[in-house]
Amino acid sequence: MTDHPAHDAPYAVHSIVPSPADDAVAGRVVWAPLTSIWQGVMLAGALAAPFFFSWSGLLVFVALTGATLLVGHSVGFHRRLIHGSFQSPLWLDHLMMYAGTLVGMSGPLAMIEGHDLRDWGQRQPDCHPYLSNRAGFWTDYAWNLHGRLVLASPPRVEIPPRIASDRFYRFLERTWMLQQLPVAIVLFALGGWSWLLWGVCARVCVSVTGHWFVGRLAHRTGPQRWLVEASGIQAHDVPWAAIPTMGEAWHNNHHAWPGSAKLGLYPGQADFGFAFIRLLEWLGLAWDVRTPETLPERDGLVGA
Repeated sequence: MTDHPAHDAPYAVHSIVPSPADDAVAGRVVWAPLTSIWQGVMLAGALAAPFFFSWSGLLVFVALTGATLLVGHSVGFHRRLIHGSFQSPLWLDHLMMYAGTLVGMSGPLAMIEGHDLRDWGQRQPDCHPYLSNRAGFWTDYAWNLHGRLVLASPPRVEIPPRIASDRFYRFLERTWMLQQLPVAIVLFALGGWSWLLWGVCARVCVSVTGHWFVGRLAHRTGPQRWLVEASGIQAHDVPWAAIPTMGEAWHNNHHAWPGSAKLGLYPGQADFGFAFIRLLEWLGLAWDVRTPETLPERDGLVGA
């Protein structure tokens, strides 16, 4: 069994060590060349995929996209790695983080840093529009998929040692783009260009672009049940995206209880991520599963 700071501070931003000098507003977005080229290659492959259409290629796209978003991104990266909303054995952690890396956004360490910087910024009275998704549509797209934010006075990032010192996580961080190569080789061998383009390029492009787009909506407009009084940026639910995001689109619920493994809290709110965690719990592969019922009362949380 491995401990996580979320056990004692389920509402904290765990990798951020703030100081009075930190400023979430002043900064600039600069081009990130390697990431930008990566996104461009995936987009080009996705645009080419319809010219190599096959029903089997589409099935590969749906299956791999669903599996990596469910096991890797929603359950592995977000609920387990970042928020520690449940506990699981190390071998399963590694498997989920590998699946999360295959989504094609980044490695696990960069995922924590990027998520927590945005989370920290949104909890301030004001923050840079990169962190709040308040720029114009195409500017926000370019910033998030092809750039990175450089704050003038950023907070110190300190990833928990259990994660930062893990050799497998560091390996995934160094090689996250290369992790698509074995998948591409297998898919090409089994199904040619159709399987490769749909199973790698289209999958990565749709996953990364969809993550940005749903995140933009979730910080701008949509239903709300809860407000966090001290936060300058509030969250919204994006109901139509609940199934493709595996429950992540219930973002207003998540801002209210970030330490909860359960995001779909009310009748009709589909949450495949939590259903998968419950399956792991039934198999004895997850324990200490946090929900709003088991979390302490949160200061400053009020009904919308």
